Amino acid sequence: MSLAYPSPSVPAPSWTPGAVPPAFTAPEILAVLPRIREPLHVVRAADGRYGLGVGGGAAEGRPGYPLVGSLPPLYPEWLGDRSFLDAHGVRFPYVAGEMANGIAGIRMVSALAREDLLGFLGAGGLGLAEVERAVDELAAALPDHRNWGVNLIHSPSEPELERAVAELLLDRRVPCVSLSAFMDLTPAAVRVAARGLRRAPSGEVLRRTRIFAKVSRPETAALFLSPAPARLLSALVGRNELTAQEAEIAATVPLAEDVTVEGDSGGHTDNRPLGCVLPVVLRLRDELVARHGYDRPVRVGAAGGLGTPEALAGAFALGAAYVVTGSVNQSSVEADLSQEAKDLLANAGVADVTMAPAADMFELGVSLQVLRRGTLFPARAGRLRSLYESYASLEDLPETVRDTLEREVLHASLDEVWARTQEFWRHRDPAELERARRDPRHRMALVFRWYLGSSSRWAIEGDHQRRLDYQLWCGPAMGAFNRWVADGWLADPANRSVVQIARNLLEGAAVVTRAHQARTSGVAVPAEALRFRSRPLG
Repeated sequence: MSLAYPSPSVPAPSWTPGAVPPAFTAPEILAVLPRIREPLHVVRAADGRYGLGVGGGAAEGRPGYPLVGSLPPLYPEWLGDRSFLDAHGVRFPYVAGEMANGIAGIRMVSALAREDLLGFLGAGGLGLAEVERAVDELAAALPDHRNWGVNLIHSPSEPELERAVAELLLDRRVPCVSLSAFMDLTPAAVRVAARGLRRAPSGEVLRRTRIFAKVSRPETAALFLSPAPARLLSALVGRNELTAQEAEIAATVPLAEDVTVEGDSGGHTDNRPLGCVLPVVLRLRDELVARHGYDRPVRVGAAGGLGTPEALAGAFALGAAYVVTGSVNQSSVEADLSQEAKDLLANAGVADVTMAPAADMFELGVSLQVLRRGTLFPARAGRLRSLYESYASLEDLPETVRDTLEREVLHASLDEVWARTQEFWRHRDPAELERARRDPRHRMALVFRWYLGSSSRWAIEGDHQRRLDYQLWCGPAMGAFNRWVADGWLADPANRSVVQIARNLLEGAAVVTRAHQARTSGVAVPAEALRFRSRPLG
C-alpha cells in the first residue's frame, strides 16, 4: 500500500472514474472491497469523506477526485512469505496439519497435494505397519509431488517406535516431515533432519528432507531454530546413522527451516494465546539467525485457533510466514473419521472443549485438548488419572472403586481389559509387557491407556455402543468455524472438502486484510466488510 498526503505547495494527484463511480456509502464500499485482485484508490470527496475508486485513472493535473493513496492488488497467495511457496512447491502459504490416528489420512493429503496445497499424514498413534502402508500408498499416488509429508511425533513411552518411524520416513524419502510434541530433541528427530544434507557447488546447503517443527514455547522453539547439538550428532556418527559430512553440515544450519508456533489448539497444547507466543518466537528467530549466521532465514508459521478468515488474517498480520489448520479439517469429507464424530464436532461451540489425559504421555502427566460436548470421555479419562495418582497398582483399588470403574468407564472387567492390552502390546512392543510384569504401577498405566487409546479408535470407526466415550482432539477453532460457516456455502457438510475449507479461509483472510487496509487509509469501512461468507471457489 502506498499513501501520500501532499503538502499544499505540491499539486495533488487526482483520480478520474472510469465505468464505476467511486464508493463512499456503506453499500458501495461493501460492493467494491471484495475486488481484492484489482488496485483500489483511496479518494476524497468534496465533503471530506474518504472513498474507494476502482479502475479509472490516476495522474497529476487531471480533473477528478483528490487521490490520497492506492492499494495494490492482493492475492491469497501473497498473504505469507513467498519463499514458502517456492520451497515446498505450493500455491498458498497454508498447511493442513497432522491430525493423529490417521484422521489426516491418505485421501486428505492426496486431495491437498493435487490442488497445490501441503498436508501431513497424521501418523501419531498409528503402529509402524499402518504408517508404512499409508506412506507407500501416498508415494504411489503422488509420484511427481513434493508437497506432502508425514508426522513424526515424540513418543517418550515408545522410543523404539519413534526410531522405527523415523527410519521408515528416511528409507521412503518422504519429502516433508513434521516434528511435533517434542519436549526435547531425540536422536530420531536429529537424524531425520540431518540425513541427506549436502552442499551444492555454490556452497548452498541442500536438504533431502524438509523439516517442520511444531512448538508452543520459546525454549522448545530454540531447539529447532538452532543447529543440532554436537553430542547427538557425534553419537549418530558413532553409530553409523549419519556420515561425518552430514554431521558437519548439520552443525551449521537450523534443525528446521519451518517452525510452526502453536497456540490454543486441539491435541497437545499449552493453551497459550497465539498473539502472545508468536511475536516472542519471531524475535527469538531473528536473534538466533543473526547469532548463527545462517545464509537464509527460518520461516515461522502459526497454528492453533485458526478456524475463521479473521483468525488467519490476524496470524498473517502478526508476521506468520504460513498458517496451519487442524481441528476444522476433521469436519471435511476427506477426514478419516466417522459421521457420528463429525456430527459432534459440527455442534461444538468455542467453549465446548477441555483438557484430558493423553494416552501417549499418560505416565508423564501430559494432557491434551479434546471435545467436551456430547461425550463423557474427558470426565472418565480424568477419573483414570486420579486413580493412577492415588493408587500403586490395580490390586490396591478398593472393591467399590473397581466395580464402578469396570461398570461406568471400561464396560469390561479389569481382567478382560488386561487381556486385550497384552494382545495389543504383544504385537506393538513386547518390552512393555515385560516392564509391566516387573512394575505393577506400569501395568495399571497400560490398562488405563487401553481406554484412552481405544476411545479415539471408537470415534474414528463410529462404534455406536461407545459413543459417549469418543475422544476427539479439538480446539476452540472448531466452534469458531461452525459459527462462521453457518450462513454460507460450507454450512452443508457435503461441501466441506479440505480444499474448499482451505480456499475459503484464505480468500476470506485476503478480503479481511483488504478491508483493514482501507480502514487504516481513512475509509469508513462497514463492520460487515470484515466478515466473509463462504462460497464455491475454483
